[in-house]
Amino acid sequence: MTAIFAHRGCHGVPAPRENTIEAFLAAGRAGADGVELDVRATADGALAVHHDRLVPGVGEVADVTAAQLPGEVPLLDDALEACAGLQVNVEIKGGPAEAVLVARLLLERGGGPGAPGTPPAGVFVSSFVPESLTAVHEVAPGVPCGLLVDWRADGRPALDRAVDLGCATLHPFVTQVDAGLVAGARERGLGLHVWTVDADADIAAMGALGIDAIITDRVAAAVRILRAGGGAAERRADGEPSGSPARNGGERAG
Repeated sequence: MTAIFAHRGCHGVPAPRENTIEAFLAAGRAGADGVELDVRATADGALAVHHDRLVPGVGEVADVTAAQLPGEVPLLDDALEACAGLQVNVEIKGGPAEAVLVARLLLERGGGPGAPGTPPAGVFVSSFVPESLTAVHEVAPGVPCGLLVDWRADGRPALDRAVDLGCATLHPFVTQVDAGLVAGARERGLGLHVWTVDADADIAAMGALGIDAIITDRVAAAVRILRAGGGAAERRADGEPSGSPARNGGERAG
């Protein structure tokens, strides 16, 4: 069964803002199997859940302390608490130094008293930066990693790159996925987590190909199509019809 990950949580009008505690809680209520969220390091080494470098009205995440972040920007530890019971894809936006902070936090959170140093179940990391994934492996080899593929690239060479990096999954953009890529991933023992899958036809196609997981802004539609066998196109929360092509997520990747 294709897992459904809420892209930055369930967000949009009238839903909460993306990458917030409210958006992650909403994802669980909507029937998502998991949440994809973005992480950036602050100036004092905290891990802020925020997609863009800049926090409006505050400055760049890397230049401010955790205490200077607005209340709606959570730290990773709090986000993971809110996502209890869901799988979590932590996308590392920065480089190896940031990846080390993520890996250490996951080790601190995982296992419990009887299993020190064991990462929490259901949590994995992804990145466009190969060096970041290598850094995670070095600090926390038990944390599964996924290589994100730039939406403008050919996804096929990334299959071998993911294997070389010791990744468990490859994360291509929806337009890069076809039966050949799926077969190549299966031959190499890689799972496929596809982003950002929003159009009804794309959601159905990914399910038909047996994709391991999709990352979507439209959790309710994905649940309807993948869990209930489809049906008439619904209207999006923002009022737009759902059947139009939605293959335009590349400009705000991940």
